[in-house]
Amino acid sequence: MEAPTRPLIIINKMAARARRAWPVIQATLAESGVQYDTCQPARAGDTGKETRAALRAGYHTVATVGGDGTLSEAASGFFESCEESRDGRPPRAINERAALAVLPAGTGDDFARGLVGKREPLEKWIGRFVAHCRKEKIEDDKNPAIRAVDVLYAMSDDGARRFICLNAATLGIGAEVAARVAAQGRSLRRLSGEARFALAAVAALAAWRERRVHVRVDGGELIECATNLIAIVNGPFSGGGMNFSPTAETTDGQLDVVTACGISRLEILRELTRIHRGGQLANLKVRVVRGARVRVEAVNSQHDALGIEADGDVRGATPIEFRVMPRALRVVL
Repeated sequence: MEAPTRPLIIINKMAARARRAWPVIQATLAESGVQYDTCQPARAGDTGKETRAALRAGYHTVATVGGDGTLSEAASGFFESCEESRDGRPPRAINERAALAVLPAGTGDDFARGLVGKREPLEKWIGRFVAHCRKEKIEDDKNPAIRAVDVLYAMSDDGARRFICLNAATLGIGAEVAARVAAQGRSLRRLSGEARFALAAVAALAAWRERRVHVRVDGGELIECATNLIAIVNGPFSGGGMNFSPTAETTDGQLDVVTACGISRLEILRELTRIHRGGQLANLKVRVVRGARVRVEAVNSQHDALGIEADGDVRGATPIEFRVMPRALRVVL
């Protein structure tokens, strides 16, 4: 059977923002004469399977209409399923020349924001996608048409659970915030991503207690501290525009490990007011260590295990290990 030459667009119709964005995308693609196939996964979690099947069927470009969760699922589908990989090694790419296109229509759209340094309108991303489909170069864009980015491979619950993380993961209160955002009702879902994450963070903070953890980066110094939050960062933005590590880059083969140790609730509230511009790094209790591999575990693993969220989805608990897969995914820009 001949391999398809059209891109496949995966639409998260379960998300209201994606449902509103799709007619706009559809109209622009029709005007531009771009031909494509579509897929609408029936259940949450199916995007990765659909992406994997599409690449094995010969598609070379897969685009997503949705938020960071949908994008992360699609990114994982560019690789073998973690169940297929052996001995805990990172899964192999299905097609190293295939590319992921971003059509952001989510709450935070943090990965897209990190790629270009700011939140851009959907129309700009549609233009990039059209240019890619036509194999044109966007003259006013300094970025190349394709960028190879790092992804993170993680093993949580002491290796029992394995997954791909595209943008960022948080441990501790970050996982509580992600769960609260996911549970927000219709009235709160009308707010901006930044407002929704801030409200969830304040509520989670009121119920949180510090946990003592061990953090080791690249087998180096063992960091032990009582913490509210640890962030494992690939791209600079997460949590609806929070800038955990302004120097984070998705192309440097490094992850940024951000630890906030011994910080009171009052201090955290203060840092929430300046985290969108990276101002929390002025606090000496906030530390950033960079490396290619990190392991985090609770000192009292039985009672103080930290929950984990990655790209907005809850992903088990500590102990966990992350490692970088350098420039493993091609992204359309």
